[in-house]
Amino acid sequence: MLYRTTIDSHVFAFDDLRQVMAFASPARSGDYLAGIGAATAQQRMAARHVLAETPLRQFLTEALIPYESDNITRLIIDGHDAQAFAPVAHLTVGDLRNWLLSEAATTATLTALAPGLTPEMVAAVSKLMRNQDLVSVAKKCSVVTRFRDTIGLPGHLAVRLQPNHPTDDLRGVAASTLDGLLYGAGDAVIGLNPASDSMPVLGQLLRMLDEVIQRFEIPTQSCVLTHVTNTLKLAEAGAPVDLVFQSIAGTEKANLSFGVTPELLDEAYAAALSLKRGTIGDNVMYFETGQGSALSANANFGVDQQTCEARAYALARRYKPFLINTVVGFIGPEYLYDGKQIIRAGLEDHFCGKLLGLPIGCDICYTNHAEADQDDMDTLLVLLGTAGINFIMGIPGADDVMLNYQSTSFHDALFLRETLGLKRAPEFEAWLQRMQITNAAGQLAPPAANRLLADMSGLSALAS
Repeated sequence: MLYRTTIDSHVFAFDDLRQVMAFASPARSGDYLAGIGAATAQQRMAARHVLAETPLRQFLTEALIPYESDNITRLIIDGHDAQAFAPVAHLTVGDLRNWLLSEAATTATLTALAPGLTPEMVAAVSKLMRNQDLVSVAKKCSVVTRFRDTIGLPGHLAVRLQPNHPTDDLRGVAASTLDGLLYGAGDAVIGLNPASDSMPVLGQLLRMLDEVIQRFEIPTQSCVLTHVTNTLKLAEAGAPVDLVFQSIAGTEKANLSFGVTPELLDEAYAAALSLKRGTIGDNVMYFETGQGSALSANANFGVDQQTCEARAYALARRYKPFLINTVVGFIGPEYLYDGKQIIRAGLEDHFCGKLLGLPIGCDICYTNHAEADQDDMDTLLVLLGTAGINFIMGIPGADDVMLNYQSTSFHDALFLRETLGLKRAPEFEAWLQRMQITNAAGQLAPPAANRLLADMSGLSALAS
């Protein structure tokens, strides 16, 4: 297929579909770092003209990364659902955009379509959309998952309680956990990034979080975000593993740099299912991704960073995860330079994840050397809340003292729920009311003595 167009007597020609996709992408520092960004705004718009006229079927015959050399490409092509794709198989990328924005694209039709869309298709259509388009379409998608509570119901917003500590001190972790629970956070997961890879330390952290959940009968789940091989060892040793975590990327080479293969994830998925720790569902995996991860491993193969990100979602959906989130601004300004680029990337990732049928959340964040601030994060927070994001992060003061980056706080979640009328996971909301942490309207109740405050200091993990 020839990729060319003429605008005002100027002919724009592109080498292949991969270059069309890269040049059509909104400007971002990572693509320029890779040497694949459009040279001018005119060239970018010409690429979008060409992309809009490209048949969706072309993505099934022209792989951006060769089938023979990349297991993510093979997973995408071999797992494609032709029957689900059939209703839109005759469309171009531009036609798909128009259909997605029409009233014909309902929650039911989008749910049925998800297995028929490839990551490259959804990345392509996102490049033709304004920010409001990304919000509008994502809002129509609904992806619900269950483990000990229900995440992703329309009109709901969950929060990952992130009690990180720079030395994995159990008392410090417990204090942050208590802080978050008293602010009504933690329905997505109590998920901790450990500072250490020490197996004894990881086991202590898991046991303490599990004791909190079991002692107070909290309908939530815990996760210590260590490498999947560590989690497998912990599970084999009898540690209370709820969700199995792993960072993933969109190419085979990038995943190998993480020490990850689909075969390893298959093993972890089977092991997590065998534990049968979920009470109302069996979505047992938790993945994190982020634009720029493939490029940072020199493993993008000339593919733009947003498309690489979407390809990671193909690997994730193989395992029907409970949670997946893009850590949108964490990788730094080399890949997303400023607030505008971070906001756009967050909306793209959420849109692509939801169209592919994933329960996607977002770590709305930035590093201190990026040209961004908390006002930018507030903007993205409101946009994603409006778009129906499944979950966000809850961090004391929005300042992660272990990972040294800025995210969203427990107060941010309260603001978003109150402003947009969003509820917590229903099982978790009922628990908060029983504990007198919230009232019947979901608002924080006046401070009062309750079991949580009285009994947290009695945890056996804190006795030593």
